[in-house]
Formats: sequence, structure tokens, C-alpha cells
Amino acid sequence: MEPTAKVSSIFVYPIKSCRGISVSHAALAPTGFRWDRNWLVVNYKGRAYTQRVEPKLALVEVELPHEAFLDGWEPTKNSYMVIKAPGMGVLNIPLTRPSEVADGVSVWEWSGSTLDEGAEAAKWFSDYIGKPSRLVRFNAASETRAVDPNYAPGHNVMFSDLFPYMLLSQGSLDGLNKLLKEPVPINRFRPNILVDGCEPFSEDLWREIRINKFTFEGVKLCSRCKIPTINQDTGLAGSEPNETLMKIRSDKVLRPDKKQQGKIYFGQHMVWKGSDGGKGNILNVGDPVFIIKKVSSAAEAAA
Repeated sequence: MEPTAKVSSIFVYPIKSCRGISVSHAALAPTGFRWDRNWLVVNYKGRAYTQRVEPKLALVEVELPHEAFLDGWEPTKNSYMVIKAPGMGVLNIPLTRPSEVADGVSVWEWSGSTLDEGAEAAKWFSDYIGKPSRLVRFNAASETRAVDPNYAPGHNVMFSDLFPYMLLSQGSLDGLNKLLKEPVPINRFRPNILVDGCEPFSEDLWREIRINKFTFEGVKLCSRCKIPTINQDTGLAGSEPNETLMKIRSDKVLRPDKKQQGKIYFGQHMVWKGSDGGKGNILNVGDPVFIIKKVSSAAEAAA
């Protein structure tokens, strides 16, 4: 079987809604890439802050040690996540497990207990956002957060919005950019896996794919909120690309015979069919992408 595409970029977003990290390889786990959306900024009530509400989170840079992406690496007491933002000092967060607990944290429909990264992190984010804030970490030892069982029963995430992985093709981005007065970069769409070599929007149809030796299931077209309209270099919002996407990628266009919800679609949510995040489960830039099963049109895809 000839590959349909190859992995051209891998992105990990350690803190939900903050800047991602482009990496050459990443460890797979059922809840997403290791370190992806492990942390969350919350308000004084424990509700998640995202770019939808606080677009300046787009300017928060996150760095992890290079070795954090190596197979089987475990943090030591000298391992840190480094956080930077305009006008702020550098914040170092130890990667070893914090001891404090923050209860009553909520993301969408889920609420539970998390690990609190402490007073220094709370002050840093409170000063930056201008509102009382805390930085919390998902407590995988005690909590699970199930995805929508209508689409992927039995699968869980940490702080991702909906599903563990989101895949997008370079062809789709190029196809969109041909219609825009000002092209937009891939960071507007925050995918985990970017593939290249396939036709625009062909990922809509992928029900089951194999990347190298790993099998993923396409579970739902990715419907888009306002975040793609936020310039990730300035934190300022505009009307594009969503205005153009509404003309070419709305449910009215793609799914005319289905119930209309005024949504726009760009990318495909996926789950990994592997069972654990053990050693050897590493996805690499350059890995081939094979299509195992697909549907015949976007109208047939789950959305």
C-alpha cells in the first residue's frame, strides 16, 4: 500500500490555549501526546480560561526540556516548564508532581480535582491576565475525563476541548489560503498532527488511518470557534478566516441534508487505537500516513 501523505509537523500544547511547541517527535498516549494540554489556567471559581475569553493567552510561550519528548523520559527535581509572556518575568514550573490540590476545577461539562502549581504561578498569571488566576495540572492519578461517548466511547482526554488528537492537512490550509486576502499560518488552527501530500480537505473522509505502525480513528469533523480569528502573534481578533470558512466549509455547504447548526469545519478529530502510553509509541515527523477506511463525502462523516 502506498502512503497517501506524510507527517510534516507535530505540535504539543502543554498549557491549554497558550502557545504550542513544534517538535520532531512525540510520545503517544490514549489521552493525547505526552504533555499536551496537561495544564490549565483557571479563574477564582475554577473555570477554564481560554483564548475565547482571554485572547492574550496566545502570547504566552511555553518551553519544555528537549529531553521531555524522548521515549520514556521522566522529570527530575531540576526539570522545569519555562513560561514567558510580553512584559512578564520568566516563570519556572517544576515538572515533578506538585503536592497542592485544587478542587472544583471545570472544563466544559467536566469538573474535578486537579494539582495546583502554587502561589508563584498564580501571581504570575493573575498579573498577566489582570484577574485572579491559578495554574493547575491534570491529576491523572485520580481523575478521568471522558470524551463524548456518542463519538468515541471509552476514550478520555486531559484538558483538550473534545478529543485527544486533531489532524489537519497542509493541502487544506493551502486551499483556504488561496481564498484569503491575507494567508493565515497553521498556528491559527492548533492541530496536533499536520500532514502533507494529500488533496485539500481529504482528511474529512478518513475513518481509519495508520501513521507508521499506529492506528487512529477519525471520530468527528472539527467544528471551529472564534480562536482561528485570533492572530497568534498579536492576540488580536479579526473576521478571517472564519468568514471565508463559512462560505466554503459550513454545515450548509458540506452537509446540506443534515440538521443545520451554523457550524464551520476544518480538520478531523482523532483517537489513537493503542491501549497505553508505554515505551516505543513515538510518532515522528516524516512518518507515512496510510488510509485504511474512508467515507465517500463529508456529509457521511460524523460531525
